[in-house]
Formats: sequence, structure tokens, C-alpha cells
Amino acid sequence: MANELTETQKNMVSLVQGSELGDLIKPLIKEIHLFDTYIAGTTHLKDKSVLENIKVGDTLSLRREDNKYDSHAILILNDKGEKLGYVPEKDNLIFARLMDAGKLLKAKISEITPKGGFTLISVGIYLVDV
Repeated sequence: MANELTETQKNMVSLVQGSELGDLIKPLIKEIHLFDTYIAGTTHLKDKSVLENIKVGDTLSLRREDNKYDSHAILILNDKGEKLGYVPEKDNLIFARLMDAGKLLKAKISEITPKGGFTLISVGIYLVDV
């Protein structure tokens, strides 16, 4: 039945895939703000000089860590991959589940406040949606 009508659904990617237009169109990346928190564990850093090189607006990496004290531990790293601390244990369950499911999360520094013997670093956590 060569003349039979068939219904097909095509999305934008399938329409331009393999063409020059497809090479020109890149997916838009959206950052979805999920939560505000702070970096835990900054007082336990071996090298606290990493805290001197951060500023408000910096984008930070999040990485799951195999940790015997917290099965949902999420490391917070600067752009050089140096450890700044952790997402607080009280806040990390949902983010750990998202990361374990393959979602990309990142953090951005929103405020840095010296508090006597330590520095409070406030961050926003974002889902990177592609």
C-alpha cells in the first residue's frame, strides 16, 4: 500500500538532524533555581586558603561522594575542583536523588559573610536543564 497515509510525529530535533541547520542550532540551557542554603564544613578544610579565592557569583560544581557518615553527601567544589565543603546533610536528600538519577546540579555563591572564626558562604542550588 504505497499510497497509504500514515501519521508520523516529528520533533524539531528530528527535522533538522543531519542537516547544516542542525549543526547551527544548539540546545538552550536553562538554570532552574531550586533552593538556597550554605556550604557546610568550611571550618574542617585542610587548606582554608581556597576560601580566599571565591567571590559572589562564582559557579560551583556539585559531586556525589561515597561517605560513611552521610550516604547522601554532596561535595561542593570551586572551578579548579578544590573542595569548599558540602551541601548540608539536612538539605541534601532530594539533591542526591536528582544527581543519582543523572541530573546535573550546580551551585552559585550568593553571599559571603565572615562570622568570627568561620566564613558563612550562602549558595543557591540550580538544576541545569538542557
